[in-house]
Amino acid sequence: MIKLTPVERAALRAEAHGLNPVVMIGADGLTEAVMKEVSSSLDAHGLIKVRVFGDDREERIAIYERICAELDAAPVQHIGKLLVLYRPKKDDVKERSAKSGKGLREVTIVKPSPSGTKKPTVTKVLLKGNERVTQGGNIKRAKPRQASTKKTALK
Repeated sequence: MIKLTPVERAALRAEAHGLNPVVMIGADGLTEAVMKEVSSSLDAHGLIKVRVFGDDREERIAIYERICAELDAAPVQHIGKLLVLYRPKKDDVKERSAKSGKGLREVTIVKPSPSGTKKPTVTKVLLKGNERVTQGGNIKRAKPRQASTKKTALK
């Protein structure tokens, strides 16, 4: 279980104030599927709220402690039927999304001077997912933009 200082816990409580519960624990209690969902939510968000539907306070406390112990999460807050949990995000998720080729990526373009005697120009450019850099250092779309069927029918 991760230990938090009172200052860190207060900052996380303030950050969690506006969050909605991501996982709901029903009458079946803490099943393996619920634990898996809580773990994946912690990996994705880092800070989550969990709502426990049940009137037994001792059972809610036991669920809270079990989640924190098994998933290596830090208990942030327990108010009524809401539990707030924190675990630092995993870097593996970020690396996979960066390698997938979607979104913006930064590319350095080096163009030689026209005369060949001066320094080459170096520019850093953000490319969208469907753009590429040509041999001459220009940016082109990989696929042409789709034309609207309605607009082509009107012509």
